[in-house]
Amino acid sequence: MLSERRLEVLRAIVQDYVGTEEPVGSKALTERHNLQVSPATVRNDMAALEEEGFIAQPHTSAGRIPTDKGYRLFVDKLANVRPLSTPERRAIQNFLDGAVDLDDVVGRTVRLLAQLTRQVAVVQYPSLTRSTVRHVELLALAPARLMLVLITDTGRVEQRVIDCPAPIGETTLADLRARLNSRVVGQRFTEVPPLVQDLPDAFDADDRATISSVLATLLETLVEETEERLMIGGTANLARFGQDFPLVIRPVLEALEEQVVLLKLLGEAKDPGMTVRIGHENAHEGLSSTSVVSVGYGSGDEAVAKLGVVGPTRMDYPGTMGAVRAVARYVGQILAES
Repeated sequence: MLSERRLEVLRAIVQDYVGTEEPVGSKALTERHNLQVSPATVRNDMAALEEEGFIAQPHTSAGRIPTDKGYRLFVDKLANVRPLSTPERRAIQNFLDGAVDLDDVVGRTVRLLAQLTRQVAVVQYPSLTRSTVRHVELLALAPARLMLVLITDTGRVEQRVIDCPAPIGETTLADLRARLNSRVVGQRFTEVPPLVQDLPDAFDADDRATISSVLATLLETLVEETEERLMIGGTANLARFGQDFPLVIRPVLEALEEQVVLLKLLGEAKDPGMTVRIGHENAHEGLSSTSVVSVGYGSGDEAVAKLGVVGPTRMDYPGTMGAVRAVARYVGQILAES
């Protein structure tokens, strides 16, 4: 276990390196921070931190920089999540409150996160596997053609056109709409199939084939739409950090194009807590020089998706964690009120 003094030295090194982009020397540390010890003592502490793998000496520089292990300890023990200012919180609320639908919410959230953190922002759409049905609408397009509209509690809207085996009357359509909603509204997608399987029996024999077509389309929609969707923004921000990527930026950009990679980075939506993956903790080789900060968001107590940012390991962790957490909270409130 490191002593409190060495933890303070590590904290100072991380803060200075993130702020200045320059390796940190013992003289600079004693001048900038009230460590209350001599430069010689700081040099000894830095030597111990280097020996234990928390800091390293790049090239022939006299200064030191944090390693992945050093950043990990900083995040776990030393970083206090920095709350956003009142103007920042008000700006977030005003920007997100203007959203007109779920796509707009996700798009605005991506732009907002990228601007606040100056990193690459990634937002996962609410997962339909964790969504419930808010409403099912059936609209007549022609005597034997319907449109099915499925609306979830998180604001996702899915539409399907159904070619029916026979015309369906307005009275029958209204009856089907009412019966369907009485059974499925408020239910999880996975719970819907057994709730509607006997619905055709409630209608005249001439209408049962059409009712079955509607139900088949509904159930197909519930199954088809379980794939996860993402939106990404702020990739150009990486250009500001060219010096932070030891080889080239291309592997990072290629990794960011892979949706499966990004979903793994964000982690399981059912785990709503803040997650920080640093450097080589990211399994994808192209992202070994990056850190990922993510958190769950949702319309209630349960997370329905994740959002977060990707940036270099030389990241303002307290500020980034604060921004990600605040944005997730506001997005959850919008979903709850929508």
